[in-house]
Amino acid sequence: MDKEYYFKSVNEYNAFNNHDTMHPLVSVLDFSKAKERTGSKMHFEIFCIFLKDVKCGDLKYGRQYYDYQAGTLVFISPGQVIDVENKVDYYQPMGHGLVFHPDMLLGTSLGKSIAEHNFFSYQTNEALHLSTKERQLVLDLFAKIETELQQSVDKHSKKVIASGIELLLNYCDRFYDRQFITRDAVNKGVLEKFEELLNGYFISEKPYSIGLPSVAYCAGELHFSAKYFGDLIKKETGKSAQEYIQNKIIDVAKNKIFGSDKTINEIAYELGFKYPQHFARLFKKRVGYTPNEFRLLS
Repeated sequence: MDKEYYFKSVNEYNAFNNHDTMHPLVSVLDFSKAKERTGSKMHFEIFCIFLKDVKCGDLKYGRQYYDYQAGTLVFISPGQVIDVENKVDYYQPMGHGLVFHPDMLLGTSLGKSIAEHNFFSYQTNEALHLSTKERQLVLDLFAKIETELQQSVDKHSKKVIASGIELLLNYCDRFYDRQFITRDAVNKGVLEKFEELLNGYFISEKPYSIGLPSVAYCAGELHFSAKYFGDLIKKETGKSAQEYIQNKIIDVAKNKIFGSDKTINEIAYELGFKYPQHFARLFKKRVGYTPNEFRLLS
């Protein structure tokens, strides 16, 4: 039977990895100190950043798999479940990690900005692949946080530790920006597939059964998390994924308005709008004319 673990606190995860708890809300881990183990399913109620140096099986998030290999950073947020599959033999964990409880963020600037670090919601094919230089910088930042954890707790401790975590996350934002550019071979064709998906969507019955295509729907069909997909499209086009979808809706709508005698209400329903007035409002906002005014221009 597969093993399954639930980590609700930093202390529980420390114990699992054979570490003492120096701070109840934060820990820096050296996985070489952990006991040998096999693959398992893990439920997390804490934030985790893992820099693993050993291949430990197929890392599964939900129904998809991480683009995961030695030397990558993986981010986990509370509520996520990670499943390490296809690893029945015992192995020695290697690498480093930073874990922190959500309570660590209370009253800090990081608590207000944590949601802006989208990579905590990334899923399949979305781990952060580090260069040698970037990897060393991450290890240095881990070490600085650990040094602060070894100090006596005072009124500045929480702020200093939270600032160290925030600095690390800001660097990770920079690294992801670099990765969107340098991993073109991996991301190649995503935009074309997105366009193909939307084209197929609007000639199918899906607008009637599903409604307007959402970013989450498109991301799921292309096997990405919504936030990673949105960030990727933004980097590729300069537009948000939602804007891209709306532009496609307008393009399809223009062709329908010019190319048929259907009423504007009929066209709105064909596109997936529940209420025709919502279509008219979007069209006017984007084109500068109402659908009926646009039709008269032909």
